[in-house]
Amino acid sequence: MSTRIAFLKGHGTENDFVIVPDPENAIELPPATVAALCDRRAGIGGDGVLHVVRSAAHPEARAMAAEAEWFMDYRNGDGSVAEMCGNGVRVFARYLQHAGHVAAGDLVIATRAGVKAVHIAKDGDVTVGMGRARLPGGDVTVTVGERSWPACNVNMGNPHAVAFVSDLAHAGHLLAPPPVGPADAYPDGVNVEFVVDRGPRHVAMRVHERGSGETRSCGTGACAVAVAAARRDGADPAVTGTPATYTVDVPGGRLVITERPDGEIEMTGAAVIVAEGEIDGDWLENAPR
Repeated sequence: MSTRIAFLKGHGTENDFVIVPDPENAIELPPATVAALCDRRAGIGGDGVLHVVRSAAHPEARAMAAEAEWFMDYRNGDGSVAEMCGNGVRVFARYLQHAGHVAAGDLVIATRAGVKAVHIAKDGDVTVGMGRARLPGGDVTVTVGERSWPACNVNMGNPHAVAFVSDLAHAGHLLAPPPVGPADAYPDGVNVEFVVDRGPRHVAMRVHERGSGETRSCGTGACAVAVAAARRDGADPAVTGTPATYTVDVPGGRLVITERPDGEIEMTGAAVIVAEGEIDGDWLENAPR
């Protein structure tokens, strides 16, 4: 393969992504190739890949093409497919603006978790309508070393276990997935958030993302944390009739999460394009498959 393939690098609160524009879905990205692209020493480096495809060109998105022109074919850093990535949607929207496909204002993006409404503000922040959280219920426990905590089971289109702790250092190194029980609670794996309080409606978190390890930020995780905190604090908007807004500090910055009485959740934060270039076609051809 002699063709050089365009890519960009972007991040949302330092959750970083390799962006591969491919409107007609012509580039093959098997899991091992995605993992090679995300390798921080031998590849470009990233927590995941944002494969930018027109919805009409992708078999998983054609049913959404009438509503959303663009599909975020998101892959985790290990090459596995993910249903949703909140920071990824913001960066995906920023790329569409950067490439001239959309202007500031309102747009929609297709994802494996459905069509997401997005607003690109003139000040640079991007707000994503993240949909409604589901709370499957059941007792879930997160364990690190000798410590264990009860966790809140929250689904934001992808699964989360949210544990409130007294010190974020108790999460450990987060190089491997923290054990979560019972074993059948998350048959496809889970994102695990460790949360401490910083003030009224203000928390901080660390996260182990399924398929990526510890990341500097997780958008769906921040939403799951805000939902869990609102339930813990007796601030469930469906009960109080009042929106609940939480500031969520992540290692890479800050996200603002609002849950409305109808259950819809909005996430606002920065999204940045930092570089663009070309992937060497020979390297891509010889990357693991």
